[in-house]
Amino acid sequence: MMRSVFNAILRLIWKNSVEFRIYNTNQMIDIESSSSTIVDQEQLKLAFDAFNAASEQLSGVYQDLQLQVERLTYELALANGELHRQLSAKEALSQKLTLLLNALPGGVIALNANERVEQVNPAASLILGDPLVNLSWQKITDERLLPTAIANEWNVEWQSGGDNAMKQRRIRIESSPADSAGRRILLIHDITEAYAMQEQIRRNQRLTSMGEMAANLAHQLRTPLSTALLYASHLGNDALLPGERQKFATKTIERLKHLEHLTGDMLRFVKGETAQFKPVEISALLTELQQVIEPQIKRSGMVFNIHDHSQGVNLMTDRKALCGAFINLLENAVQVSAVGDEITLSCDLKNNDVVFRVHDNGTGIDNMHQEHLFEPFFTTRTEGTGLGLAIVRAVVQSMSGSIEVNSTPQLGSEFIIRLPKTIKGGGIAGDERDAGGYSNG
Repeated sequence: MMRSVFNAILRLIWKNSVEFRIYNTNQMIDIESSSSTIVDQEQLKLAFDAFNAASEQLSGVYQDLQLQVERLTYELALANGELHRQLSAKEALSQKLTLLLNALPGGVIALNANERVEQVNPAASLILGDPLVNLSWQKITDERLLPTAIANEWNVEWQSGGDNAMKQRRIRIESSPADSAGRRILLIHDITEAYAMQEQIRRNQRLTSMGEMAANLAHQLRTPLSTALLYASHLGNDALLPGERQKFATKTIERLKHLEHLTGDMLRFVKGETAQFKPVEISALLTELQQVIEPQIKRSGMVFNIHDHSQGVNLMTDRKALCGAFINLLENAVQVSAVGDEITLSCDLKNNDVVFRVHDNGTGIDNMHQEHLFEPFFTTRTEGTGLGLAIVRAVVQSMSGSIEVNSTPQLGSEFIIRLPKTIKGGGIAGDERDAGGYSNG
């Protein structure tokens, strides 16, 4: 619109200037009529009025536009200021979190969706060693961590700065749930001192149990010792025939071996030896047990059965300690069974547990004795040490398992051991066997 008005004004000005030049040059008095001049003047006036109106309108629009620009500039400045404040606050928070992360006594490891380490704090590097970043967490676990009997607890070896000797720490690892991107955080707690204190408490409890049963223990030691001394005293009799002398010597050795066995059980129960845990195939373990115990059972005139339903499952366990526990139970079954009876060892999978059962058709256990069966030094047999089943229970518990007994007098007994499928780790290890008997030894 402004352009059309401006062009009309220019045309009128040019037309009047031409007419004026013609008038002056040719000295013409009246080139155009007065009516035409009036019309042109009217058009020029209208054009100027339109131009002025358009100019005023354009000026108003420009002012409005300038106000909008000023307002938007102000709002942009406010937004930039707010963003700057937020950025500064986030940077300050990030610095605080970094300082806090570095000051934490526990280790912190950030894993990405591919289970690779993205970030660690100094405590994690101190506990697990460098490098960690960009490594697979599975690789770190396989190469630097040693499994234990308790889930989420591990042993890790580290080099002491003073004497450069390799020492072992006990750690517990906790994991946060994975976020929407599959990332998670691992928290590593050094529980070395707490674990040592717990071990000391457990050892003190075992020592307390020994103190409470000292009188019973003295009786158990005195009886075989007195018998051995009696047999040994006959050996000094010159009138003894060679056969009789050999008989007394054999009985003396038997009593002394019983004393040695009793002393060994006491030491194992009190010390709580640390087990060596490795992957063990259950089927191979049952085959080994069959080779060890079946000849003894057959010599006693009994039948031994094994039912293996382990389906190839492995246990992370101490092979020697677990074999010792089963041999203890199987020898106990032999002690209370008669010729022709069946003794059965079975293995089944139930939920997340591996369930072992040792079943016999022997004399069974009185109800009044069953609740005390796993107590240290409890026995109803003169030849028992009272520690056999206590050691079996200690071995099973060290593997995060449980043991129970179902028994009916004169019908037989069944000992049930439940172990988690993924046993990892250390604990109390029993020896290969005990003298036998359901009455805990």
